[in-house]
Amino acid sequence: MTHFGIIRERKNPPDMRVVLSPQACQKVLNSFPEAQITVEPSAVRVFRDEEYESAGITVDETMEDCEVLIGVKEVPIEALIPDKKYFFFSHTIKKQPYNRDLLRAILSKNIELYDHEVITNAKGIRLVAFGRYAGIVGAYNGIRTYGLKSNKFSIAKAEVLKDKKDLIRELRTVTLPPIKILLTGKGRVGNGAKEILDGMNLREVSVEDYLQKTFEVPVYCQIDVLDYNKRKDGQHLPMQDFFDHPEAYESNFMRFATVSDLYIAGHFYGDGAPYLYTREDVKDSNFKIKVVADVSCDIDGPVATTLRASTISDPVYGYDPLTEEEVPFMNEDAIAVMAVDNLPAELPRDASEGFGDTFVDHVIPAFFNDDKEGILDRARMTANGKLTARYAYLQDYVDGKE
Repeated sequence: MTHFGIIRERKNPPDMRVVLSPQACQKVLNSFPEAQITVEPSAVRVFRDEEYESAGITVDETMEDCEVLIGVKEVPIEALIPDKKYFFFSHTIKKQPYNRDLLRAILSKNIELYDHEVITNAKGIRLVAFGRYAGIVGAYNGIRTYGLKSNKFSIAKAEVLKDKKDLIRELRTVTLPPIKILLTGKGRVGNGAKEILDGMNLREVSVEDYLQKTFEVPVYCQIDVLDYNKRKDGQHLPMQDFFDHPEAYESNFMRFATVSDLYIAGHFYGDGAPYLYTREDVKDSNFKIKVVADVSCDIDGPVATTLRASTISDPVYGYDPLTEEEVPFMNEDAIAVMAVDNLPAELPRDASEGFGDTFVDHVIPAFFNDDKEGILDRARMTANGKLTARYAYLQDYVDGKE
């Protein structure tokens, strides 16, 4: 018997998402009779306590009887229950300074931590992620920001709409001028953004047509790393060469920046890769982009206009190309930047259902098949009060030496 507990989200601002919806809980119990689930009550969760109870799921304040506790965001230190297995996004694997004390507390309380971000298959591919929903909301917010910046239209915030269908319904009330929209990335995030652009019935065009032609309707182009990077020596090699030798490449992004109006950044940025564009690039009079929806949200990094993360309540700020400083986004020369770093929280029902489906398919079975595919083993960051071998690189971080 394995007793799972769905914990209440306690981090501020409150997050409405949950890993297992009532239907996902039912699926677990139907598939694994030796599983037991208790849901901690929550006043903010997108699925109400009554929805769990109607689905036959126990709702109870007591989590001490559960063996495995499952949440979304970081658990406050004072709420951690010793000697348990925990699943949540700990935001420690990149040695984030603000969560050093959290990881120390996890070790001192003899907790086994499994971070959603490192739940992978044998090839290292992530199995559970909210990326698709970040892309969906990010693209919506990008179009919304374009409407605000251009003074052409105003649509509702994503957070007040129910689901993806509502987002698309809202966007279809908009008539875009013949702008060019650039989308980087062909992973979960980029393809999530593409769902929104396709949902608007926007025309997708090739790189060549995007760069060379003008259109009487709005169009978009989805590009990958070899479209906006080129080898310094001029060779054309397979994509793997870029990942193996990023230092041999330089950005070729400016050819897109000179013809784009709205840029949606949905790529993954790897260490050592060239920046897409720099602050100097943005000063170029040919740099045409006026709205950036930075879903990837790497601060002061490869998308140079992203000075900071923005918030769901205040999602847009301005970037002044000349002073390189934040200004009101409606300033004439400012580039409007949407860089919300928790976009899936704006679409909590869809995001929870999608995330939960993959969690039930990939993670839950590992508790009942002796972890035959090593999913739990790879994701286990701590055990017996110590970092596991795979995450021993965090020891300096825990010790305060980094």
